Amino acid sequence: MPSVTVIQRQSQCHRHLRLIVAAVLSLCAVICAHPAPAADPAPSLVVVGGDRSYPPYEFLDKDDKPTGYNVELTRAVARVMGLKVEIRLGAWSERRQDLVRGDVDLLEGMSFSDERAKSVDFSPPHTIVHHSIFARKGGTRHPTLADLRGKEVLVLNDGIMQEFLAAQRVGAKVIPVPTHADVLRALASGKHDYAVMAKLPGLYLIRELGLSNLEAVGDPVSAQQYCFAVKKGNAALLARFNEGLAILKNTGEYQKIYNRWLGVLEPPGLTWSEVFRYGAVVVLPLILLAGGAVIWSRTLRREVDTRTAELTREVEERRHAEEELRNRQQQLVQADKMAALGILVSGVAHEINNPNGLILLNLPVVMEAFRDAEPILEEYYEKNGDFEFGGLSYSRMREALPKLMQQMQEGSRRVKLIVEDLKDFARQQEPGQAAEFDLNETVQAALRLLTNLVEKSTEHFSVSLGAGIPRLNGSAQRIEQVVVNLLVNACQALPSPERGIELVTWFDAETRQVIMEVRDQGTGIAPEHLPRLTDPFFTTKRDSGGTGLGLSVSSGIVKEHGGELSFSSAPGAGTTARLTFTVPEKEFMA
Repeated sequence: MPSVTVIQRQSQCHRHLRLIVAAVLSLCAVICAHPAPAADPAPSLVVVGGDRSYPPYEFLDKDDKPTGYNVELTRAVARVMGLKVEIRLGAWSERRQDLVRGDVDLLEGMSFSDERAKSVDFSPPHTIVHHSIFARKGGTRHPTLADLRGKEVLVLNDGIMQEFLAAQRVGAKVIPVPTHADVLRALASGKHDYAVMAKLPGLYLIRELGLSNLEAVGDPVSAQQYCFAVKKGNAALLARFNEGLAILKNTGEYQKIYNRWLGVLEPPGLTWSEVFRYGAVVVLPLILLAGGAVIWSRTLRREVDTRTAELTREVEERRHAEEELRNRQQQLVQADKMAALGILVSGVAHEINNPNGLILLNLPVVMEAFRDAEPILEEYYEKNGDFEFGGLSYSRMREALPKLMQQMQEGSRRVKLIVEDLKDFARQQEPGQAAEFDLNETVQAALRLLTNLVEKSTEHFSVSLGAGIPRLNGSAQRIEQVVVNLLVNACQALPSPERGIELVTWFDAETRQVIMEVRDQGTGIAPEHLPRLTDPFFTTKRDSGGTGLGLSVSSGIVKEHGGELSFSSAPGAGTTARLTFTVPEKEFMA
């Protein structure tokens, strides 16, 4: 018989088993009552419509695939918002009807107007599209909207310019056609008088279609806000695209897309491949230079230590060695600063170009806005008399304001030109990268860089550029650096602005030499210093920050180009720097 203890243990095991079974059954009941959450449903498809012939905003490429600024922006918004999009490009009028019928959910690019806003909801504008008048070459160069009265004007069917011309009551006979390409083809074939359409797509299509007899004439006639558009009431989809657009702008991806497709409004900047290529050209020589400087510095220190140990008994020679070491270290630091300055100038030029580009882009819009508002202001002035406008009387401002805006535009263009010259001057170039260049053009580029310095240094500056000078072979940027160094030295040599500087270029046919001279009326150079002017680190202006590198580098550049740099001077009588290049006989005969 089993003992009492064994029976008790069996009873306890049965109870534990019953408890385990009950717990398992309870857990199953909980799981059945609360099933695992289902996976997120796949994102719904958004059908996006657009114009098949509106480059570079949206168009079909050679493989009939949608591409362009609008297409890339739409896909980027869809990606960050987790949406699936199908982009359908076709005739613009048909796509507008598709949106009304509900066959497409969104138009990726549509110009805003109050009339359109009655049936369509718009996003904030993702760009501004400027529209211009197009004409055949040989006609009026600066037509305005008033000149379109009584003329046959081609526009895109259901496009914003069709609405715009009707709202402006221009009095033109408007001819709508299905696509922008059809607009330009009809105009180029001699049909009708003008076309009005977006300027950038027009220029793009003229080039792609080979319509060489067409051109954009006059100032832009309208600047339109360009937006995403959905059917009236589709607030949910519009909100998602608005949010996606805001995300792209905050991350910087929007600006990259804009620059890639619409950067042609201004002369194109550097691509990433060019940045990396030029960066390699700049950085690798700097690394080699830095490595050489480190090796040279270490070798120099060992040499100085050895020399110092050998000359410990002669205090005077030791002092001289220590002074020489200090001078060389200072020269190395200054040389490194000069190398870094070239990189700094290039970076600063880029930073100036960005806001200046915005000024150049926006000033025409401001000028057009003032022209549009001027009739209203004139009517108010005639009815109510003079009034304050911008802190001055309107009777003064209506004449002064257009001149001020014109001066601002000219000033911005001059800033842009100077910045481009700075970038060219700062861009390092290997000696072997040679090309033909015009010495006179190189001199003019150097003068633009030094305008302020020359004006501050002298009241008597003259330039005489000879005619018929043969083109030289080499690096225009490196010769420009030589011209800049010679002009800077001439300015620094003048004791007062009453003294003058003269720059002359000419071609000596007998000796087949292209010659440039910079003549200053400065303090002159001592005879004992003339032979050493191009020695590295030799300078008579060390107290005022001179490094002794400018003329040495200039002499090396001139020798690389097969030329000669020479100087003539007398104390108190000024200095003449002569740059001479001999033209090979075969090139001279050609």
